[in-house]
Amino acid sequence: MSFDQKNIVVAGGSSGIGLALVKKLVAEGAKVYVISRNPGNELPENVTHITYDVTSASIDFAAQLPEQIHGFVYSVGSINLKPIQRITREDFLNDFTLNVLGAVTLIQQSLKALKAAENASIVLFSTVAARTGMGFHTSIAASKGAIEGFALSLAAELVSSKIRVNAIAPSLTNTPLAQHLLNTDEKQEAANKRHPLGKFGQPEDMAAAAKFLLSGESSWITGQVIGVDGGLSVLRPL
Repeated sequence: MSFDQKNIVVAGGSSGIGLALVKKLVAEGAKVYVISRNPGNELPENVTHITYDVTSASIDFAAQLPEQIHGFVYSVGSINLKPIQRITREDFLNDFTLNVLGAVTLIQQSLKALKAAENASIVLFSTVAARTGMGFHTSIAASKGAIEGFALSLAAELVSSKIRVNAIAPSLTNTPLAQHLLNTDEKQEAANKRHPLGKFGQPEDMAAAAKFLLSGESSWITGQVIGVDGGLSVLRPL
């Protein structure tokens, strides 16, 4: 599964799942461009960082991208868990801007280079909560549900350009974003027990799935939402 001479753009690649994916891609020879508000301190030296805040007004950064983009990943996300009586209109708008409009803007600016690459792949991130009812998840489930609809429609629109579009729907994953949900032994044990496979996710689990969807080994897969969730969305063990 070589990515030698392949240009891959990872939005949100400076931490969590995105960072795990960046490290895997660099190890496979890819030229990686990371889009985020700041580079953090763990990016490999040969990664190109583009400073951009997806919640701000649109800024044209297409000139900073290569002429061909073989893969695009939007791994930006949020975990905004509140009961319905406490969640605000602004919460919904902020989650939608971050999770959906940010992806739309970056893909629009990358589209010319994606088409130029031929057989490019776009990978988006949803959540298990978009299809599995979970309390306090209304805002994040709504925005990630929109991502799933967006992914399927975009896959249909871009199939003639030989661009594949798929989404990954993780369950709880051990990232900085989820730190407050896993910051005690008791919380970790409870998270383990909720998942049929007996453990919560790690960034590398999601990164491995994303790398597969970016690779030529998934060349006949498009328009899919793939659960990487320890079986939570579909299994009810005895």
